[in-house]
Amino acid sequence: MFAPLPRGSSSALILAVCALLGACSTVDDASRKFANSITPYKVEVVQGNFVSREQVEALKPGMPRQQVKDILGTPLLQSVFHADRWDYVFTMRRQGLEPQARQLTVYFKDNLLTKVEGDPMPSEAEFVALLGEAHKVRKIPDLEASEDSLKSFAKSEAPAKPAATPAAPLPPLPTSYPPLEPAAK
Repeated sequence: MFAPLPRGSSSALILAVCALLGACSTVDDASRKFANSITPYKVEVVQGNFVSREQVEALKPGMPRQQVKDILGTPLLQSVFHADRWDYVFTMRRQGLEPQARQLTVYFKDNLLTKVEGDPMPSEAEFVALLGEAHKVRKIPDLEASEDSLKSFAKSEAPAKPAATPAAPLPPLPTSYPPLEPAAK
């Protein structure tokens, strides 16, 4: 059996064990990378109106408001205090990609387009490529079985079952059915 520890040395032993365990819990670069690799799924957040470079190029000074709305869509922000200004804002947050934010402001005077200001907009092709960036295409597995793998599934030579005897024909269905509800009195 074990000999009893002198008084006071048990607390020193507990402190020493705690210090050793604390030293083992240091986080180095490898353990940090491992912890970052098992992050939970983050929902993709897309907000606002996507405006492409082609849409911006279609805008010409002097266009009426309705024609601008037909090209760009309904603006995300229409300020009561700035009736002659429409703001189109687009943000996108996706796991594995940098957050995207684009803004376009359209100015009117007497219901006619005067100027357009904002961030450089991506073309539609660039935007589609950006959408596919997070989901890298992996090698597609072969969906056909090889001859060798088919041989492993070959049917065993089991004796064939005798054909079942045909069942007796069913009686004919009735030509009329009883009423669902009793006749009213």
